[in-house]
Amino acid sequence: MKIWNLRTIKDEQSTRIAATVDWEDNDRPSREIFIETEKEFSGDISCNPDAFLVGCIVPAIHLGEKRIFLDAEIDPMLQEGLYAVMALLKEWSGGKYTPLKIEVKTDSIPKYAGKQRVAGMFLSGGIDSLAALRTNRLNYPKDHPGSIKDCLIIHGFDIGGVVERGMKYNVFDRARAAMSIVAKDANVRLIPVYTNIRHLCDERDLWLDKFFGAVLASVGHAFASRFDLLYIASSYDIPHLVPCGSHPLLDPEYSSYELTFKLRDLELSRLDKLRLIADWDAAFQNFRVCLANVEDRLNCGKCEKCVRTMTELVAIGALDKTRAFIEDDVTPELLSSFNILIRHRASFYQEMLAPLQERGRGDLVQTIKEMLAGYVPQT
Repeated sequence: MKIWNLRTIKDEQSTRIAATVDWEDNDRPSREIFIETEKEFSGDISCNPDAFLVGCIVPAIHLGEKRIFLDAEIDPMLQEGLYAVMALLKEWSGGKYTPLKIEVKTDSIPKYAGKQRVAGMFLSGGIDSLAALRTNRLNYPKDHPGSIKDCLIIHGFDIGGVVERGMKYNVFDRARAAMSIVAKDANVRLIPVYTNIRHLCDERDLWLDKFFGAVLASVGHAFASRFDLLYIASSYDIPHLVPCGSHPLLDPEYSSYELTFKLRDLELSRLDKLRLIADWDAAFQNFRVCLANVEDRLNCGKCEKCVRTMTELVAIGALDKTRAFIEDDVTPELLSSFNILIRHRASFYQEMLAPLQERGRGDLVQTIKEMLAGYVPQT
């Protein structure tokens, strides 16, 4: 793979950094990849080659490229980390992924030395990221350098990330409006970002199992002139860690000398996070967990992730207290329509059993136990 023609493109509405990607060992057409933000935030984005290297490396090894060539200076700490990433992905893939050669120049002088920068985080509007923002606000004095000042909300991640489903800018605008309420309450600045890096290889398993943390980090490096620390919300707690596109052995290796990525809240279970959010009204009335991206509501109330979250809210006695769902209850019939033995979901359901039983919801407990039949926990 060759990454070249790095450039910054500005117009009256936006600032975009872009690069051209040529595949060398695959019969795929050249592609322009980009990261973009609106004019108001143009001073925060820079054409940092680290961003493109991080965004391209996972698709490159997935598709068998033998090298990545980039005629630019790359932070040597990041380069070291990417070799660690490739070693980990080789292990996770059972040897299928062969580490490639990174052909770049070594950056001897930090790009943003002397520039005052701040801490930020990625805010999707889901339970994990809202809990991460909440714990930061509860644990850090506002003047502490680790206190979050800005949040990045990304189009091209879940919303607009799958080409065949369309770009859904209207859905993104609604999610952004909801998170603007949260950001104002938390006293952080919300920065919208648009990218197509996920489209380099739009395979669902690759995205979920290996790639999405790299896309977050790629966007982060584009904003390294603004941030020296970016938090990523954990997808799983420590007892239930599995190979995943975002993982405590993976995400920190995307760091450079100047920008650190930190995975947050590994000690918190899903219900722990929901209880945090239930005590924060701005977030509790505006969270978005749904991947269906329906046009008329934040959460469809029908997909597995919605129904699971609704059941968790029943377990903590809070479903009828949020406007994020229209529904006020969950029936066994609604719950039983999903296969929860795929993609490491079972642990989320196991955690609900005791609190549901305490609330007299034996009907849901029995349904979950039947759904979990045959489940063997990973060791």
